[in-house]
Amino acid sequence: MDLFGEAAPPRDIRGVIVHPGLLDRAAQEALVRDVRTLVEAAPLFRPETRRGQKMSVRMTSAGSVGWVSDRRGYRYEPQHPAGVPWPAIPRSVLAIWDEVAGVDRQPDTCLVNFYDADAKMGMHQDRDEADLRWPVVSISLGDEALFRIGNEERGGRTQSLWLRSGDVAVLGGEGRMLHHGIDRIRAGSSDLLAGGGRLNLTLRVAGA
Repeated sequence: MDLFGEAAPPRDIRGVIVHPGLLDRAAQEALVRDVRTLVEAAPLFRPETRRGQKMSVRMTSAGSVGWVSDRRGYRYEPQHPAGVPWPAIPRSVLAIWDEVAGVDRQPDTCLVNFYDADAKMGMHQDRDEADLRWPVVSISLGDEALFRIGNEERGGRTQSLWLRSGDVAVLGGEGRMLHHGIDRIRAGSSDLLAGGGRLNLTLRVAGA
């Protein structure tokens, strides 16, 4: 497919399959344009935890449902917090799912997280979906991020790697329920995004 460049062989890290450099520069730029259109329809917002703490990332979603978090908890909702419908998942993003997910079902949501230089994401499991057998596909754009992979149970030894712009990771099979997070952003490591920062697009099957 023209979307994909000459990527290095996939790496299996504790069951998480990482495709280094899967997306070439032109594909990355096209994705950024599509994400900008998406954000115009559903602006980025800063979620808060159940304890009322604001997260350091800003986010939005696309698809039939989107992920939200507030004092009521983590969940999927059919509308943006502003009361508008989520936009459709861009075709360019769905093409990546088709390439790497290895399943015949399409995702029904795409989370968009924006990390500035100081943002991070604590160790967590993706477990708000109705059927946890479906994979999660994560796309990195912009500045490099230190991605840490743990275990199904919280704690224990972890393994880290730098995710670079154009890398795609798949959490499926034995890697689906591993704890994972972003420890820090390497500011200025990419010139893809005007003003810097990192975009992470996460495709999921939220419904049953």
